[in-house]
Amino acid sequence: MNTNLSSFLISIVVFGSLLGVCHGGELRKHFYKDSCPLAEDIVKEIIWKRVAYNSTLPAKFLRMHFHDCFVRGCDASILLDSTTYNQAEKAAIPNLSLGGFDVIDEVKTELEKTCPGVVSCADIVALAARDSVSYQFQRPIWEVLTGRRDGSISRISEIVANIPSPLFNFNSLKQSFANKGLTVHDLVVLSGGHTIGVGHCNFFSKRLYNFTAGKNNADPSLNSTYAAFLKTQCKSLSNNITIVPMDPGSPLSFDNNYFKNLKLNQGLFQSDAALLTNNEATNTVDELLDSQDFFTEFGQSMKRMGAIQVLTGSSGEIRKKCNVVNS
Repeated sequence: MNTNLSSFLISIVVFGSLLGVCHGGELRKHFYKDSCPLAEDIVKEIIWKRVAYNSTLPAKFLRMHFHDCFVRGCDASILLDSTTYNQAEKAAIPNLSLGGFDVIDEVKTELEKTCPGVVSCADIVALAARDSVSYQFQRPIWEVLTGRRDGSISRISEIVANIPSPLFNFNSLKQSFANKGLTVHDLVVLSGGHTIGVGHCNFFSKRLYNFTAGKNNADPSLNSTYAAFLKTQCKSLSNNITIVPMDPGSPLSFDNNYFKNLKLNQGLFQSDAALLTNNEATNTVDELLDSQDFFTEFGQSMKRMGAIQVLTGSSGEIRKKCNVVNS
């Protein structure tokens, strides 16, 4: 693993500048070097301290970053609270299971003490995703370009059209990612984030009990042994409380086991299984069975995702508190 990560880090340095220019506008390495030199250290210190006591946080921050970037770009709109006159993204069903907002607030509070009005909440989310996953390795496993600014709009109504559903087939997934400037390659690589975290029964139980309407059958593309196990956890279609690991072999370890499971037809969601219904996607799955390739490619795709429709320069604002726009 150490060799894999070393090669990964070298490759990220090589690709860094190019990807920043192509996809990130004015994002750059060490954006806060002069304005808040300790910014990235402060984020990492708090995130690592929290992850040490809560091993579920890496999956939560990875998902938070993903859901943020796919709606209005990576602008921290996911952090804004609803108001009397507006229901925010947080209130949407796919986001009700998000967590870690309190830790983001803790980071922001510390940064405001050190460098008031300098570090954006959008950058904190991007750094928290990287740093939380990296805690396992005790070193950063991908590079985060910084310089994002915060948006001022967050609408529940924009979620369904932008967040890919776990029920999507391949064509719907491909279109959802293409809408954000991401490729099929990115889609497969970033799906590897399902190597950590959990899924709620109601998002996949149709694959167990009612795959073909009225027939009470299981999805034939789902490994039958795995399906039998899932039925012991999710005993009915109506169960929306129980959670199961997305990577049952190593649910808290960031690795490429997701792809090994996928090849055994043990992808949890319909959207996981869908990756094997397209030749290009399946070829990418096969490539990512190599651990070194997965770490390298994941870092590059995260950099591209982290640059979706970013606000930079004089656009947006630097929120004083991450859950409310500046007054």
